Amino acid sequence: MFEPARVQTLWELVEYRARASRGAPMFFDDGGGSVTFDGVRDAALRVAAGLRGLGIGAGSRVAWQLPTRIGTVVVSLALARLGAVQTPVIPLHREREVGFILSESAAEFVLVPGRWRGFDHTAMVRKVAGDGVRVVSVEGGLPTADRAGVPRAVPAGGTTWIYYTSGTTAAPKGVEHTDATLIAGGVGLATALGMSGDDIGSIAFPYAHIAGPDYVIAMLVSGFPAVVLDHFEPARAAAVYRRRGVTMAGGSTAFYQAFLDESRRRRRQQEDAGPLIPSLRLLSGGGAPLPPELHTAAGRELQCAVVHGYGMTECPMIAMGTPYDSQEQLARTVGRPVAGAEVRIVRADGSAAATGETGEVTVRGPMLCHRYTDPTLTAAAFDADGAFHTGDLGHLRPDGHLVLTGRLKDIIIRKGENLSAQEIEELVVTHPAVAEAAVIGLPDTARGERVCAVVTAADPAAPPLTLDALTAHLRAAGLMVQKLPEQLEVVEELPRSGPLHKVAKAALRERYGAAAR
Repeated sequence: MFEPARVQTLWELVEYRARASRGAPMFFDDGGGSVTFDGVRDAALRVAAGLRGLGIGAGSRVAWQLPTRIGTVVVSLALARLGAVQTPVIPLHREREVGFILSESAAEFVLVPGRWRGFDHTAMVRKVAGDGVRVVSVEGGLPTADRAGVPRAVPAGGTTWIYYTSGTTAAPKGVEHTDATLIAGGVGLATALGMSGDDIGSIAFPYAHIAGPDYVIAMLVSGFPAVVLDHFEPARAAAVYRRRGVTMAGGSTAFYQAFLDESRRRRRQQEDAGPLIPSLRLLSGGGAPLPPELHTAAGRELQCAVVHGYGMTECPMIAMGTPYDSQEQLARTVGRPVAGAEVRIVRADGSAAATGETGEVTVRGPMLCHRYTDPTLTAAAFDADGAFHTGDLGHLRPDGHLVLTGRLKDIIIRKGENLSAQEIEELVVTHPAVAEAAVIGLPDTARGERVCAVVTAADPAAPPLTLDALTAHLRAAGLMVQKLPEQLEVVEELPRSGPLHKVAKAALRERYGAAAR
């Protein structure tokens, strides 16, 4: 029987599941192939031997920029088996980000896919890697050798993973995790979702994101398999999921919207098309706010529960909805704190906020990173008692569920009054002419900042939404006058960045800021 408290390394968990689910599938690809839990364990041992032959061992600093493939999971497990310090790099990152990460993490080896989706990663990494960094392309296959050449497993110790935040507004932050912190996050996710060996999950988001091992650990804890796709295209993903009988899909709010749009498109073409993914019972994810209207629309259209959560690179799981929560709880909150997470809401002076009172979300627990690579960032983000300041605003309800209301840095200061951009966004998207919305503050000489709503049209063929029509709708919804948008921009699509396709508000502020002055 699995006992989380007794497992400190990822390899121990791999061995446990390989024994417990011998012969059962762990991964499916989009071409009909599959591999078992024990098959993944054996493949990881062979790759570990091959990596050992390259000089990689305990403590070696290895970065990898690889697509979401079964082989990539195998590589990460092999590095965990060797006790290397691995730094996953999102495949979409280019010279600026990759150069910074390789230098800051002191990488000695870099594993790259060669040419992937028309881009030569080998050439790019060789250009930015410093002297003495060995670039290893796996385009021709993963390095393997006789598993007998793998040394004994390295016991639990210090940092074994370094993740970098997306860095959309500043240089990326290096976040140091251990196997144990990632396992705690994965256990929290597995406990909340209640998946079993009868389920089939999916990984179509970047495995190099911290959600990658978080999800794989949940698979190892619960014993369910998953379909792996190296990039996300809604129609293609839905077709594969239908064929494989996927019961849980998702990734982030953008994925929910994409499946919703695809289902509606499919029904327009064929009225009796039926559910987009008939086997689907859960749509889950995190990474960005979930508007209640999208929650309701996606759940109704896809005929499944939509279960959203909350985490970040520094703490992969903080709170998570469950299939047993009410529709109101799922639509209006990010769930309860997961097993082991201690969430506290604090006022600006550091005192504890009352139930229902908004303040900054802080968290402690075994899934929390140990530190940043930069000691000054660690000192600024952690309290003396080890609590981490997330920079997110929210409150805890009497039922124990957490509500996020915005970011400390996503506050619009209009005439000295702090306004939550997220609160306004959630009302803007209730207008029938709006598909998606981002609310930003723009420089204004009279007000300090003015409220600008940037939206996409629900029906591009319809007459464009006007500012007067939007503000009338928001007034009718009860939004106070001070929070009403003073500028409206209608765009074909919102700019997105990062592995979970979050809206790039910095790009919107840059685009519309000059005109607002």
